[in-house]
Amino acid sequence: MAELNKSFPGNPRGNSPGRGPGRGPRRARPGGTAEGAEPTQEAAAGSELSEKVVFINRSAKVVKGGRRFSFSALVVAGDKHGRIGIGLGKAVEVSEAIRKGGDMAKQRMVQVSLKDATIPHEVFCRYGGAKVLLRPASPGTGLIAGKTVRAVLESAGIKDILSKSLGSNNPSNVVKATLAGLQRLRLHEEIYRNRGLEVKPRKAPVAAGPVAPSPVPSPAPSPVPAPSPVPAPVPPPAPAPPPAPPTGEAPPPATA
Repeated sequence: MAELNKSFPGNPRGNSPGRGPGRGPRRARPGGTAEGAEPTQEAAAGSELSEKVVFINRSAKVVKGGRRFSFSALVVAGDKHGRIGIGLGKAVEVSEAIRKGGDMAKQRMVQVSLKDATIPHEVFCRYGGAKVLLRPASPGTGLIAGKTVRAVLESAGIKDILSKSLGSNNPSNVVKATLAGLQRLRLHEEIYRNRGLEVKPRKAPVAAGPVAPSPVPSPAPSPVPAPSPVPAPVPPPAPAPPPAPPTGEAPPPATA
């Protein structure tokens, strides 16, 4: 103990320098790890988050000596597996504003329901003057969205979707409307569970094999009608005999 006290003068109890008497090791900061401690699972997952800067705004304040500028950065963070958060950082420097926005987004992560690479159903949401419509799409469709909505959907891990922004184009309101719409998504398993119903397993459709063509019955031969008897030829009528001549005249000669 004496040797330890000699190595740190002014520290009678032998604690690490700068910590004061009777104080233990440093505690872990929010989002960090303590000295000499292994990184936790949450900290390791936080390193895999992707950040996207949606919009940077500059504001100026007129003072006696001129104008003072400050910046605000709207940042979206997500793990591309259904967890997403947004943050707005403000500072005098752009880099500092982006850092603050990223830290705020990581602290406000929420879980959204996804179905494979798309959303389970259609949703329409409003925030302020912004209106966002989201519709599921078949595989291979891609992200049909503007740059503001696209940043939110990509951070959530959605790859096939149809979207349309119908109202204001204010980036802050559009981002918040998109996030509110994603939070309203529900899978049918969650709905059944909330209602206390049993989820029935869906039967996979059986692929039908080649169907043999059914024999087409040949039509029955129609009965041939019997030929009608041909009537016998009728002989022409015999010519009428010539009228008898009057008395005392010779009969006319007979013609052959």
